[in-house]
Amino acid sequence: MQDQGRSKRKRTGGRRRRSHKKTRHQLGRQPAETTVGEPRFQTIDSRGNDTKVRALSTDVAQVAEDGDTTEAQIENVIENPANVNYARRNIITKGAIIETSEGTARVTSRPGQTGQVNAVLVDEE
Repeated sequence: MQDQGRSKRKRTGGRRRRSHKKTRHQLGRQPAETTVGEPRFQTIDSRGNDTKVRALSTDVAQVAEDGDTTEAQIENVIENPANVNYARRNIITKGAIIETSEGTARVTSRPGQTGQVNAVLVDEE
């Protein structure tokens, strides 16, 4: 689990001054910004004796419906609440609404962290 660190604000709302700079494990990286396309992955070292697989681009998703999971082709990104421009650029993040061969689905995994796209079908209204 990622340590978020201490809040920048006190209980009273006043600012808390930084006592030291970030250590190496507290530094962040650029977002993967997973796109729809030919599958490309990147393996990076994470804290401890561990690795992460980042999906730089992918075109398949594991879509779940009523406890049954099938592999579906991703056609495009319809909506992305993380950023309004992500849908236009076909960038997949957690919570994005994607169009698949099985129907419209919402992404439940973090492709830039886990390297795979898991989704659940959304009821069309």
